[in-house]
Amino acid sequence: MSENPFIHLTSIASILENSANHHVVVLGDVMLDMFVQGHVSRISPEAPIPVLSMQKTVSMAGGAGNVIRNLSTLGVNSTLISVVGDDDERNVLLGHLQPLSNVHLDMLTAYDRPTTVKTRYISGNQQILRVDNEITSPIEKSLSDKVLERYKQSLEKADVIILSDYGKGVLTDDLIQEAICLAQDKQIPVLVDPKGDDYRRYRGATVLTPNRVELELATQMPVKTDEQVVQACTTLIETCGIYNVLATRSEQGMSWVCPNIAFHRATVAQDVADVSGAGDTVIAALACGLACGSSFEAIVHFANTCAGVVVSKLGTAVPHPEEILKKAPFDYERVSKVMTLSALNDLVEQWRGRGLSVGFTNGCFDILHTGHLSLIEQAKKSCDRLILGLNSDDSVRRLGKGEDRPINNENSRATVLSSIGNVDAVVIFDEDTPLNLINTIRPDVLVKGSDYTLQTVVGADEVASWGGRVLLADLIEGQSTTNTLAKIRS
Repeated sequence: MSENPFIHLTSIASILENSANHHVVVLGDVMLDMFVQGHVSRISPEAPIPVLSMQKTVSMAGGAGNVIRNLSTLGVNSTLISVVGDDDERNVLLGHLQPLSNVHLDMLTAYDRPTTVKTRYISGNQQILRVDNEITSPIEKSLSDKVLERYKQSLEKADVIILSDYGKGVLTDDLIQEAICLAQDKQIPVLVDPKGDDYRRYRGATVLTPNRVELELATQMPVKTDEQVVQACTTLIETCGIYNVLATRSEQGMSWVCPNIAFHRATVAQDVADVSGAGDTVIAALACGLACGSSFEAIVHFANTCAGVVVSKLGTAVPHPEEILKKAPFDYERVSKVMTLSALNDLVEQWRGRGLSVGFTNGCFDILHTGHLSLIEQAKKSCDRLILGLNSDDSVRRLGKGEDRPINNENSRATVLSSIGNVDAVVIFDEDTPLNLINTIRPDVLVKGSDYTLQTVVGADEVASWGGRVLLADLIEGQSTTNTLAKIRS
């Protein structure tokens, strides 16, 4: 696996950009997470227990619902199949899930059991009590059959299946095996977030994602070192009929193990605030990467980076694309300015939310010279944030600049441009003109050299239509890549 940080960024950006083209089906236990926050200042006179002065109550979707939250934020289309009770808590839970983007809810109602609710009582940052309202026995056979029927229907559009097992009764042993077998028949990968100590019920799963405690419980083996983790994961593979295991190891990162292959990734989290829900983030990121056809190394790198984002936040959090790109373990200031159009669009929205103006210029920037730097400097003075659109190698060749052009490939040119302080983002485009970029980004200022006129600048009319302006920057006489190459050849 290459350790080139630019390749890491490209893998992450590629997954984020392509996620909307895929569909993940999540089957499992959904629940409502409640957080009662307050302050303890005294002990009750009635019993030796703290008295919590309640300040506020917060709720969110948990379990498989949190997996769906993560998939939605990552941009994947998804379907959630689960069971809820006939109660007010169901309505609160659905109120959190229904507004999510690209999510289809297929929720069945059980009239003999409540919606699972976990209520945590918190003083400051310390949890002092948790109360669970639930029935964990397996759901009735008739209801399980209905769940299976909904699952069969969902397979027609599924690229990846997630079984989110929280031990709340939805995923019965028979349902798990039937779900895995049906997916295998259609060659759809199945990822499982496991529960309990007997993983033979997940036989045939593509990937299992136990955390360190769960791995130790399921194998009764030590899991402190890399070698011990590999041995424990290998035991699961051999005894439970699993193809791959991704073990999440908290501050030690994560380990990927399959027959004859094992590799480890250190955590990218610098400050760990809360690990709640990190397992949901990991399995959602795995599904996203797997649906996009990425390599196992790239998928694990992506999942590790996403986990690094959420554990840096308090509470059950989700990772946003711009946070993921920033969290990747490399020199962000130098490399991560090179973005896909999708990632850049998210960043532009952030800039505009902060009241910043956005400028745009474009070119081949093959051999960087003072003329380029002057153009970039003038462009930057006209805006708060400057984006450079860079012609791809194929685009440069179609411009008729010569068979030997470009001299430097697009990745090299992008990396050099990203090192310039006046440049805030670089996006490579493959079209003959940057019109698609301009229409997508909608810059406030469009900058070209003064060898153009307002009538010949691509995108000038479009920018004017939304109230932007065009700046024709002064040129330095005699400075061009063509002239430089002519001197070299002579």
